[in-house]
Amino acid sequence: MGNMVFMKTTLDIHDELLVRAKRHAKEVGKPLRAVVEEGLRNILAFSASRNKYTLPDLRVGDPNASDPLEQYSWPELRDSIYGDSDT
Repeated sequence: MGNMVFMKTTLDIHDELLVRAKRHAKEVGKPLRAVVEEGLRNILAFSASRNKYTLPDLRVGDPNASDPLEQYSWPELRDSIYGDSDT
């Protein structure tokens, strides 16, 4: 496998999770290190492959048409939306 370099590290893992990981490693005939590495590879591949959500383009009308609201000032638009501010 070429020159594989391994780095030692210490992880704090919840007791129940460690028990389950050791049990799984024994069932599949792999060392715990291999099971942990496989899990890390899987989650990193999953994270990298997730596409970020893009909002669909739901615009309607002619994109080159003039803005129908452009003729109004902000106070006029606000009053139209929320009602006359004098009442």
